[in-house]
Formats: sequence, C-alpha cells, structure tokens
Amino acid sequence: MFRGIDEVDWASLRHAYGSAEDVPGLLRGLASADPAERETALDRMYGAVHHQGGVYDSTLACVPFLLALAVREEVRDRAGVVELLVSIGGSDGKGGGLAGDEGGADGDRGGSGDLAVRARAMLRAGADVFIRLAGDADAGVRRAAPGALVRFLDRPAGVLALLRERITVERDDRVLLALTEGLGLFARRHLSAGDAHAAEAVDLLATLSRPPYGPGLRLAALGQLARCAPELLPEDLVPTVVRLLRDRSGQRVCGRPEQDSPGADTLAGRLRRLRPSDEEGSRLLRTLHCALGGRVADRVALLCGQLTSPDALDRCNAVLMSAGLFREWRTGGAEAVALIGAQLGAGEGRLHDAAVAVLVELFELARPAADHLHALVTCRPELRVRHGERGAPTLGGPLKALARAGDARATPVLAEVLAGPVVPHDLGLVTPHLGRAAVPLAPALRRHLARVPLDGPDTHERAVPLLSALTALGDTESLPSVLRLLRGMPDGLRQRDAVTGAAVRALGAFGSAAREAIPDLRGLLETDCAVAAAGALWSVTGQAEAVVPVLLRQLTDPASGRYRSAAAADVLGRLGPAARTALPALRRMTGSGEASERTPAACAVWRITGEPVQEQVLPVLRSAWAEHPRTRTTIAGCVAALGPTGAPLHDLLGAELTSPRRHRADSGGCDRHDIHEDEGLLRVCREALGREGGRSGRRDGTGPPPSG
Repeated sequence: MFRGIDEVDWASLRHAYGSAEDVPGLLRGLASADPAERETALDRMYGAVHHQGGVYDSTLACVPFLLALAVREEVRDRAGVVELLVSIGGSDGKGGGLAGDEGGADGDRGGSGDLAVRARAMLRAGADVFIRLAGDADAGVRRAAPGALVRFLDRPAGVLALLRERITVERDDRVLLALTEGLGLFARRHLSAGDAHAAEAVDLLATLSRPPYGPGLRLAALGQLARCAPELLPEDLVPTVVRLLRDRSGQRVCGRPEQDSPGADTLAGRLRRLRPSDEEGSRLLRTLHCALGGRVADRVALLCGQLTSPDALDRCNAVLMSAGLFREWRTGGAEAVALIGAQLGAGEGRLHDAAVAVLVELFELARPAADHLHALVTCRPELRVRHGERGAPTLGGPLKALARAGDARATPVLAEVLAGPVVPHDLGLVTPHLGRAAVPLAPALRRHLARVPLDGPDTHERAVPLLSALTALGDTESLPSVLRLLRGMPDGLRQRDAVTGAAVRALGAFGSAAREAIPDLRGLLETDCAVAAAGALWSVTGQAEAVVPVLLRQLTDPASGRYRSAAAADVLGRLGPAARTALPALRRMTGSGEASERTPAACAVWRITGEPVQEQVLPVLRSAWAEHPRTRTTIAGCVAALGPTGAPLHDLLGAELTSPRRHRADSGGCDRHDIHEDEGLLRVCREALGREGGRSGRRDGTGPPPSG
C-alpha cells in the first residue's frame, strides 16, 4: 500500500506549514497498530495536508496512498481515511476542498482551484474502490462509503442500484442512515442536472419515509425529502416526526451509548468527544431543521415536541440545535425558551449545561425561562460563580443568563456575590442589562472600583467591567474612584488605553456632575483617547468650540485609522448644528473609505444639517443598509434621533420589523452576541417609528438594556 512512497520528492511539495517531507511518516502512521499513533497521524493530515479544507500539491500526492489504505482490511480506523478522502474531494459536488482557504503558520495559501479540480479527478478515477467498500465487513467503513460513491462514481444508474441494494441488505442502523443521506445527496445532484435517475431516488426516499420501515430510517428519509422534494412531505409533518422520534427513543438500548475511550489528546479526538451523546439522533433532526429553513412555525413546534420528549438525549439534542434557530430567525418562540428553562432541573449534566449555554446567549429572549433560572441560582448557590481550571473566576452561567434577561430578581443575588469572598471580574458586564433595577448594586460596585490596583497585572480585567456598570447607571458618586484610576495608572500599564477609554466614557455619562474632570479630559485631547475625551468633554461642558477642532483632526488625519475617524464622525453627529464647521470633511468622507466610515459620516451630515441631502446622505445610507448589515443599528439610531426628519428612511426600518430573519443571518459565521444585537436593532426601529411594546418590551419597567 506504500509502494512508490519513497520515490515521491516530498521535500519539494508543500502543505499548510511548509515542506511536506513529514507526510510519508503521517501516511504510515495511519496504518499503525497503535490507536494513539493513528489518531495523531489523522489529526496531522487534517491540520497540515488538508488544513481548513485546503488542497495542496502534497494533498494530491497523498490520494493514491489513501485509496490504497482504505481497502486494506488489516488497517484499523479506515473509516477515518474514507472521510478524509471525501473531504479532500469536496462537499455536495459544489467545490473542491474549500479551495483558497488561508494556509497555516508560514502564510502559504493552499487549495487553488486547479488543485481542487485535480483532486476530484483523481478520486473519480479511483472511485471503483468505494464500490468495494460499500460492502466492507467494517460498519464504520460502510457508513463512510455512500458519500464517496455519490460524489465520485460517474455512473448514476450504477450508483443508484448499489444504494438500493445496500439499503435492502444492510442491518446496521447507522449505516442505513448514511445510505439514506447518500440517496438524498444523489437526488439533489441529479435533480439540478435534470437526470431521470433523480426521480427514482426521490421515489425511493418517499417509500423509506413510510411504514413498514423503522423510525430512524423514516426520519432520515423525511429529512432528505425536505431537502430535495418538500412537496412530498406529509401534511402532519411535525406530529409525525415527534411520534417517530419517540418511537426511535423507545427502541434505543437501555442505558447510555457506549462511550469512546479517551484516546490521544488530538484535535480529531477532542472534536469526536464533543459530539452529542446521540449523534445519529442529533444529525437526523438537524438535517430536518435545516431543510425546513424559513418554515419557522413548524420548526418551533418541532423543537417543542423534542423538548417535551421523555428521553433526556432527545431533549438535549433539541437544546443544542435550538441555538441555530434562534440565531437565524426571529422566532417568537417563548414556549420553546420556557421548555429549555425547564431542562435546568434535569439530573443529566450535559442537558443542564446545554440549556444554560443557550439561555446565556439569548439575553432578553431568555425571559420566559427566568423563573427556572431564578430557582436554580437560589437553591444552588455554588452555581453563582464558576471556578475554571485556568484563569480568574467568572460569573456562573445561570446567574449571567438571569441578569442578561433583565430580570430584577438577579439584583439581590448579584449583591450577595459582591459581598462574598470571590467577586468575578465579569460581574460588572451583566449589570447594565438590569437597567435601573441594578441601582442597589452601585455602592458595592463603587467600593470594588476603589480597590482596583492602579498598576496590577489584572487592572484592565477588574476595572473595565466595573466602569461599564457604573457608566450604565450614571453613578456620579463614583467620580472620585474614576478619577483615581484616570490620574493614577502608570505609563506602560497593560491595556492602559482601554481602561482610560472606559473611564472617559463614565465621565461623559456623568455629564455636568463631572466638571471636576474637565482638566483631565482636556489633557487627553492630544492622546490616542482623543475622540472619547472630546465626546466626554462635550457632555460635561456643552462647549463645542473646544472639541470640534480635535474631532476634525481625527477625522482628516490619515494616521487616525478607520475606527477613530468613524468614532469622530459619530461624536460630531451628536453635536448637531454646533459641528457645522466639520461638514466639508464629513461630506468628503461620505464618498470614500469603507462602509464603516461612510455610514457615520452620512449620519453626521444629516444630524448636523437636519436635511437628508438627497445626493449625499440617502444613497449612502440605503446602500450601506442593504450591503453591510452591521451598519443598520447605526443608521436606525440616526433615524430615531432625527424624529420626524428621519421619515425618508422609515421604509427601511418598517421592512426590518417585518423581516423574519435576523439582520446578520447571511453574514457568515456566528457571534454569541448576534441575537442581542439584532433585538437591539428591532428595539431602535420600533422607537424610531413610534411603535411600543413588541417582543423586546421589558416587563419590569426598567427601560431597555444597553446594546453590546
């Protein structure tokens, strides 16, 4: 299986981390009798030879040897080799190995389009290997083979016949699910090409979705039908799926599934151990949820059905996949959130932890679960502070979720934590979400700020959250402690500017009550904190003539960078007509630079002049709104601040309020604050249009929590 391996000039080939001269050792490691060595070799193949989906010249050189390894029955863990080959060949036939991803440590870029095409061609040329593997004695290999057959064997009639045959004779449930997924992939590929074989595949999926087939196979077939032929789904889809899910759970062998041994501490091993306990069940329902897409009412109903299952693994799978639904869609799923809260009392630790993680991410949308969160932090004080193996203690997830939800019952619990021996540094970051309900915490927060060392290694971590909390509360009594930090921190302190910026923002929030700080703020106008200092000085004194020249300099100086120029434009907009002298520079800025600069500049022009200036402002803002969703909150805030004058953009805000998808759903990736930022955008849109209430209205009368 390694014939010719030493004849390849590996040193002249490259992978993500440079020379590929180590690759022969990795290939031999995949055939090792030592499980740890095999796992380490596979981990390194993904980490270097196929880094982040990239295809390199060394990846191509590996393909013949990987194909040879896959058919040698004496080689253990061949399923991992087949999965690696499928990944190299691309996914769903739409591209090769994520070509063009960034390379590794040396900055090389792997996976040109040509290399990806050549990799697929090599796998198609050797695809007969996968016919043999479809009937392999190893169930893991049989489970990996269908995806390879569909992707690489260019004989549609033969592929469909083989899938049909294997479904008839296969007895392993997990392999049957993989065969059904392969059948769905086959149907999607050939439907798009107008191939007659696609209809046969769809008919077979429809047959598999009905009795007498078992619940797992029927669920898999329904998920694939939802992706390729949704018109064939039953009208009572949700009740059918919930019933099948419970039938499947009832057939599960009593007790927990066998756990993998710890194995080597590799990336592949860690990812495997992070998989759901019931990976097949999770995959079945995730496929169906994703295929249903915008059928949000059905998805929420399905989620509620999963969350009321008597089986803890089914409920855990539901909680884990709910986060994706909430991140993408404005669901209005209060019932589902309440059911997630009900899982907090579960004895199953994984289910409890998953529920906490989702509720922490939901911020204000977690309110339907607030009773459960409050009960948990009340009866289990040990969950209020989390002590990790490394790093400083942090606020416990249940208490963080309760406070982020804006529930006033978090206040006395946070007060107890503040009075205790260990105070998490991040406690101050959650208190702003409580609004005025957090006012009783101000004296304790003030005392802790006064105790922050001026030159400690953790000054930043301790001071900034406390300053954020006191800023949100507008606690003018903390002025002496804020000035103590501002005046006492030594030069060279780690992240000194970040602490200075937070202190300056606090002074701005205090307004005229911070007049004592005027000399300090003036002294910062020539520093890297000039924009924040200018904004605070305006808030304290109301004297535009002292700050406009500073902001104008930050606006026009190329050395300022995009962030500072955008921040300067934002402050100038808040000054309104008093910043008229900055209009020429702001108008120039609306026509150049990034959207992150054009948007605040256009907003500032509008707020200063009181007129939308059709050719300069409205086109810029409409374009940014459509093409750069991150700018929408800035634009909506501008429209809200303008009152009736903002009417020319009311149509955008109205459309946003009726959109079912979150505004950054198409931006790629996910951020743990996406839901909160989107709810903040909706809140600002409602404010601008004079619409009260809605999902984001607060129940405790404390006002909206700050964004961020």
